[in-house]
Amino acid sequence: MVPPTLASTCPKTEDTKSIEKHYNMVCYPFALLSLTAGILTQAYGSPAVSASQRLPRAEIPAQAQFIDQKTFNVLPTVLPPSEANATTAFTPPGLDTDSLKAKPFHIYDDEFYDVIGLNPTLTLIANAGTNPLFHEAVVWYPPTDEVFFVQNAGAPAAGTGLNKSGIISKIALSEAAAVTNTRNATGSVTVHTVDSNPTVINPNGGTIYNGQILFTGEGQGTSVPPNLILMNPREPYNTTVLVNNYFGRQFNSLNDISINPRNKEVYFTDTLYGYLQDFRPSPGLPNQVYRYNDVTGAVTVVADGFSLPNGVTFSPNGSHAYVTDTGANGGFQGWNLSRPASIYRYDVQEDGTWKNRKLFAFVDSGVPDGIHVDSTGNVYSGCGDGVHVWNPSGKLIGKIYIGAISANFNFAGNGRIVICADENLYYATVAASGGGYIGEV
Repeated sequence: MVPPTLASTCPKTEDTKSIEKHYNMVCYPFALLSLTAGILTQAYGSPAVSASQRLPRAEIPAQAQFIDQKTFNVLPTVLPPSEANATTAFTPPGLDTDSLKAKPFHIYDDEFYDVIGLNPTLTLIANAGTNPLFHEAVVWYPPTDEVFFVQNAGAPAAGTGLNKSGIISKIALSEAAAVTNTRNATGSVTVHTVDSNPTVINPNGGTIYNGQILFTGEGQGTSVPPNLILMNPREPYNTTVLVNNYFGRQFNSLNDISINPRNKEVYFTDTLYGYLQDFRPSPGLPNQVYRYNDVTGAVTVVADGFSLPNGVTFSPNGSHAYVTDTGANGGFQGWNLSRPASIYRYDVQEDGTWKNRKLFAFVDSGVPDGIHVDSTGNVYSGCGDGVHVWNPSGKLIGKIYIGAISANFNFAGNGRIVICADENLYYATVAASGGGYIGEV
């Protein structure tokens, strides 16, 4: 259709057919030329489009905000590494800690809208003072709709590690769901202690496996070796050790665990944090990722070459593995900022072995610890300021910002995430759902 203003520019003739012919020959090219000129004028002659005009494909939810990365591409002052590093918090220009917390769902890319949905919420549901009660091994047990988690082993404030074990706790999600309209609902959700029998010593990672919870135990001193240990999620919480050695040698300090949804085998990381937190002896093995086949009993190494391997998970179809390397954080030995704070991706072969290691992401705050995926393949990791989210190609698309370290978290089915932050426990509602980590219950 030709704009009406262009019709008036066509020369008139005395013959109708001539008019029609002249219109087609002259006005169409003229219209195309005018349209092209308009586009170029708009592209090169108009002022720059503001961030608020450029981004939203939808209304920004009440608890969300857009973080415009162009605002900090060039800063008037860039602090030296001693003042700006993985241990410090970066605040984008024009914002402060309070404003970042006030709207905790930070949109870095439009794709994050699909993750958070129209009305995401974040609620503080429990506070333990100085006790790091809410640390890792966040596991949802669907039959009772409860979420389990463990205390930080080796934390001075808790006195755990060598002298006593970190404990397991749980909450009922029905209580958390009842307070989603409140930002601070501490005291509204009861935290129950789980008395495993025999006790799971210094648990750190966990997942559902064959209807039970499979923990990685970090070990204790020289006499209690690290192990894989099953726990019944119901009373009397009886436990069974599955693996506690590699050909007669103690593991260093087992950390995290995941089940590949394709072959159903167990994959787990072994690292040095028991040693680095003074409750395990000097390491006797390299830092590696292992694989356990419960049919044959075989324990094999699938990946090495890490500084400090930590979290492990798989893409929804099991074709990719993700491993976090928290080498920058040396526990009681302090930080080495030249070491990894990175996530690596591997291709998982049909036989369960891994190849094609690739750097997937380097985090901007702290180190990436616990790691999980959603049903569409987005990757989530607990970092120095909350939970970061990347799309499957490794692009940062958003954060769930809590302004503190989140060592781990997990989905609890569709649209629910429980986030551990040591002394604080959070409950988030989003649009995304967990992907393939639950297994059969």
